[in-house]
Amino acid sequence: MGQDDTHWCELGFAEQATVFKGPTQNARVLSESWVAAQMFCPNCGTDRLRALPNNSPVADFDCATCAEEFEVKAKKGRLSRKVVDGAYGAMTARLAARNNPNLVVMAYDGGPSGVGGRVTDLILVPRHFFVQSIIEARKPLGPLARRAGWQGCNILLGDVPEAGRISLIRAGQPVARAEVRAAWTATLFLRDEGLKARGWLLAVMGAVEAATDLGGRPEFTLAEVYAQEGRLAALYPGNKNVRPKIRQQLQVLRDRGWLAFDGRGRYRRT
Repeated sequence: MGQDDTHWCELGFAEQATVFKGPTQNARVLSESWVAAQMFCPNCGTDRLRALPNNSPVADFDCATCAEEFEVKAKKGRLSRKVVDGAYGAMTARLAARNNPNLVVMAYDGGPSGVGGRVTDLILVPRHFFVQSIIEARKPLGPLARRAGWQGCNILLGDVPEAGRISLIRAGQPVARAEVRAAWTATLFLRDEGLKARGWLLAVMGAVEAATDLGGRPEFTLAEVYAQEGRLAALYPGNKNVRPKIRQQLQVLRDRGWLAFDGRGRYRRT
């Protein structure tokens, strides 16, 4: 298929990937087998990703051409606002690492036995959208647990700006490859920013999306972003100059081409 073909993948799972002992193992093998057979690299366009050895410490796949790494999470049913991930300490430690993988989140349906089915939704969260505010610590395991004291984490998918939740499959329909790659490219400038600076940029991007009703209209005013001041102040309680910080981040986003300034306090998403 051509790179701009809307139907770049088959939605169904391969039959040979469906005979396993438990639902957790089944979900992992189903999703990873599908990704190996269908997924392309959003960064360079290579047709297939390469599976990494089992028990690789961070990622499940990489691209043999550009070395981007990917972690895959899957669940039966609808996508939720939280994605269960691994150890909280390990996740927070890797936030600023160059090999922090991009996240692929899959939702799938299943047959009567829970086996088979097809991908219904698939989203990609680029690694430059990972900041401390989207990592939620879970309660440590109790003293009687086999791994007593171990603490996992959740990824707060619902708190990631819309620009960082790139749809590859939406409601059972593949999104055109060109559209996926354009969405990926549009935010790569965030990789040039340090972790702390990136957090502010992402917070203001989220405020802009709220002001534009998540893509309902591209134009917005500075006053509409100021309306998000309370939420931003709660995220960064040590900053007592939130409005100047908002203006600063809007200028960065303008300079990076993510939005345009139309004058007199009016902006436009590009």
